[in-house]
Amino acid sequence: MASLINLKTFTDKRGNLTVIEKAVPFDIKRIFYIYGVDDSERGGHRHHKTIQAAICIRGNCTIYNDNGRDERTFVLDSPDKCLLIGPEDWHTMYDFSEDAILMVLASEYFDANDYISTPYCYEYSRV
Repeated sequence: MASLINLKTFTDKRGNLTVIEKAVPFDIKRIFYIYGVDDSERGGHRHHKTIQAAICIRGNCTIYNDNGRDERTFVLDSPDKCLLIGPEDWHTMYDFSEDAILMVLASEYFDANDYISTPYCYEYSRV
């Protein structure tokens, strides 16, 4: 299941410095960011291999995760919060604030064959 980590942040009278060094459990091969989002939902997939780390570096957004066993919703509202998203985590991003910038670090280069767009199916009633 996806999990939140706090990134090391140094604060003094000059401001804040947040460091992403040895903070994620993978080598970073790709960085992308999402911004200017209207009321749309983004994501809607999981992966075969890719691990991701999502950081809302400005504004806020909500990320829903489902790993096939558990469902959980995370609010990213601070640039020192980092959501680690495993390959098995089917996720959607929504409720972006007007100024939101969501930066995502990825363990793999883009490969369309790594994406699984079908959400998990449940044959039993979810509680």
